Amino acid sequence: KALAEGLLKVFNFKVVADLGAGEGTLSQLLAQRAQHVIAVDHSRKMVDFGKKLAEEHGLPNLEYRLGDIEAPPIDDCSVDLAFLSQALHHATDPGKALREAHRILNPGGRLVILDLLQHSFDKARELYADTHLGFAEVEIADLLESAGFLNVETAIVDREDSPPHFQTLLAVAGK
Repeated sequence: KALAEGLLKVFNFKVVADLGAGEGTLSQLLAQRAQHVIAVDHSRKMVDFGKKLAEEHGLPNLEYRLGDIEAPPIDDCSVDLAFLSQALHHATDPGKALREAHRILNPGGRLVILDLLQHSFDKARELYADTHLGFAEVEIADLLESAGFLNVETAIVDREDSPPHFQTLLAVAGK
């Protein structure tokens, strides 16, 4: 959290998309620095909740939209930075979600993905409605390159202490 807060101090992207935003914790942090944040989620309940929080926290630059990460309701080439934070493993077609992220980014825009590293905890499908059991580093890199992204970097950035010991994969790519 401290690192994220520090990075927000030097953050200078004008328009940011949080794809698969959920209740919008990341979106709210981003809205403290960006000119405009578009939070997209497929759940009407999450969108309504996020709108309420944005209003309560005085964030008029945080806009919630009902939509899917595989077809986000965002114009072509209109976003400087896009996030997929713990959302891609819920996509029916992760490649399509990445092509759509590419579509909405401005030339020179960046995509940041935080998601689960490939695992074998099959109960995640039932418990968390996961469609995919994470992604291998090479798989996410291949998906990003196939979607048209350049300068793809990946790293494993976290591991949970308790079982099933999920690990978090970070991927960053440019358009």
